[in-house]
Amino acid sequence: QVQLVESGGGLVQAGGSLRLSCAASGRTFNSGAMAWFRQAPGKEREFVARISWYAGSTIYADSVRGRFTISRDNAKNTGYLQMNSLKPEDTAVYYCAARPLSYGNYDYWGQGTQVTVSS
Repeated sequence: QVQLVESGGGLVQAGGSLRLSCAASGRTFNSGAMAWFRQAPGKEREFVARISWYAGSTIYADSVRGRFTISRDNAKNTGYLQMNSLKPEDTAVYYCAARPLSYGNYDYWGQGTQVTVSS
């Protein structure tokens, strides 16, 4: 059974930084992709960033490009989201997701971790 477990969320002041981790178990990901999504109260879930497990190529939402960095450690089967210059509008529950293919829906989701940015 594949599990994704996020950690690293918390409360931070605007301008601060947080690093989220997403540890995968039950399957070794050496292909496909891992992504981060977020959902703020009263809003739909939105895409944040994606990285391919093999090549490490990345894609970012316009709202986070230049501030957030997605990465992965294949040896640890873990993905990361480094968040810098945080803004109050970044406040949301952050979810990691993974898929074994380079296209299609994400098959696996974590439980989410809360990120709160105070002004």
